[in-house]
Amino acid sequence: MGYDVSFHPISPEEMQEWYFGPLTWVQQGREEKVLALAAQYGMEDFYAEKYLDTLRVGAGTGPDELFDKSHGFYIAVIQGFFRDYFYTRGSAFSFLVEQKPEYVRYFTPWEQIVPAVFPNPAENRIIENYCSGVYLSPDQAAQLLQDLEQDKKVQEDLEGLWCDGQLAVLKKALTSAVELGAGLLEATEVVEPDPISPNESTSYSNLYHCDRDGVYLYIDMAIKQIAQAMGKDADDR
Repeated sequence: MGYDVSFHPISPEEMQEWYFGPLTWVQQGREEKVLALAAQYGMEDFYAEKYLDTLRVGAGTGPDELFDKSHGFYIAVIQGFFRDYFYTRGSAFSFLVEQKPEYVRYFTPWEQIVPAVFPNPAENRIIENYCSGVYLSPDQAAQLLQDLEQDKKVQEDLEGLWCDGQLAVLKKALTSAVELGAGLLEATEVVEPDPISPNESTSYSNLYHCDRDGVYLYIDMAIKQIAQAMGKDADDR
């Protein structure tokens, strides 16, 4: 699949501190509190403004809009203003659980996390571009990392999707989450690397907080595909 998937270490408490609480401030016209929070975390002014702009969009979200396409996606975006996140091309838990439903045991639905004042319906998976996916609670992230290291079937199942070196990136994301005492949220198109012109890559969040390992794997894969295509074209002439 051609999705740009990112993985964001964040706990439910941080969702409240960084998104749901500040969203209320914006709705109340107290935007200076958002900028003060950003300054408290040492956020550069440029990204503090992007953070505030994201919250403004969130504040305008209607109650009937799909949570995954609105608040869930914005939570992934704002996480990247505060700390590193991770990238893999086309590999996500949302796709894994379609093939192997038993992996739902590692995921927590939004209804168990989100404050009751947000009634938006949720699919709890990636359904299209610019969308959040599944969320692993801190305990679930720790359990999956342990199972990935100790259970051969789990390793094989995940390697079937996160192939060509990408499993190491997923393990890095899980390890980061566990070390932080956080969970892990996946999303699509928060960051969109340009494998041909990396300097043209874009992100709704802080591009410089995107871990490079998965991006380099994507660039290598794209270069190989282009080389193969050019070789085939040459053979066809």
